[in-house]
Amino acid sequence: MRKQDFKVRPMRVIVRPKSAAERGHRSRAIMPKRKALAPGLPPTPEHDLIFNGGKTIANLSFTNFYVGGSGAWNQNDIQFIDSGLSAAMSDQNLNNVMVQYYPGGQISSNFLGSQVLAGPPPAVVSQGDVENLVTSLFNAGQLDNLDLTSTVLNFMLPSGTILNTDAAPTTAAITARLERPRAQAQKPAVAHSAAIPVEEEENSTQGLGGYHGSIHVGAAPQTTVYYAVGVYSEQLADGTTNGIPVFDQAWKNVVATFYHELNEARTDPDVEDAIRAGNDPNAVKFLGWTSQQGEECGDFPVFEANPLTEVFQEVPVTDGSRTVPVQFQYSDAVHGPEGPVGKPEVLNQAATA
Repeated sequence: MRKQDFKVRPMRVIVRPKSAAERGHRSRAIMPKRKALAPGLPPTPEHDLIFNGGKTIANLSFTNFYVGGSGAWNQNDIQFIDSGLSAAMSDQNLNNVMVQYYPGGQISSNFLGSQVLAGPPPAVVSQGDVENLVTSLFNAGQLDNLDLTSTVLNFMLPSGTILNTDAAPTTAAITARLERPRAQAQKPAVAHSAAIPVEEEENSTQGLGGYHGSIHVGAAPQTTVYYAVGVYSEQLADGTTNGIPVFDQAWKNVVATFYHELNEARTDPDVEDAIRAGNDPNAVKFLGWTSQQGEECGDFPVFEANPLTEVFQEVPVTDGSRTVPVQFQYSDAVHGPEGPVGKPEVLNQAATA
């Protein structure tokens, strides 16, 4: 795969520490130079997030698509993932960490439900596959009822499916047909915008857990659709590690992965446009909150943690009714990963200037 010299190339993935995926993505992370912590982790102000002037999403909506047909999924897993991710993203004490990145001091999250996409389960899924899938859903009118300016489409991959960041589609395309199709007028087929630059072929057996991005679809003016994709992190039967398995049950790994991706999507939704812009001096203006190392809010906590259970934990929700598996996000207020807190964190205004 070819490499290019991009002046702006932040990270937008979740990867296992000290893996091939981490080494590859960290080596390509490039940013312009600029003149309560989880127990056991020291403050790291040099990794604080900086607001670059791009879009953020204060009132986020998301919907889950389960790839591979209902036969590839345990129905209990679907229920646990849906309820766990919804509870985590809307929890007050967890959002008290993230609210510091929004000048209005208020954020919200709305789960729009889930649907199963027809099978068969794919062996491998690339970024090209995901973007084709998003385009197909859009062209078929299956996204018509969504406010796409603030909605993220989550694509959950089934057990055994390998994820990579290849811009090219694989030979076995993922179908966009829902298992319970509804009657809709078909839109004229349209092509999506140009793919992002090609990356190395790190995949989920080498530490990649998932990533988020966006694609421009439809006729001019094009519509931006935000998405996230992640694997069913587990130890496979052949002994291979797929994704980032941390918890005692794989569905919990899925929730934590998408908690990471959704928080990054709402603080830095247009990162893909920054990557596409490449050498354009204005590329950085697409970015929301990133560190000067190109890390988004979920990245450095994973790199810093040793073991991963320092930042991947099951935490009680605010009302004490249950626990949810999450990955702690970076907090400028404490200069490091922070778990749920009882009061909203507030940044020094000078830090956001």
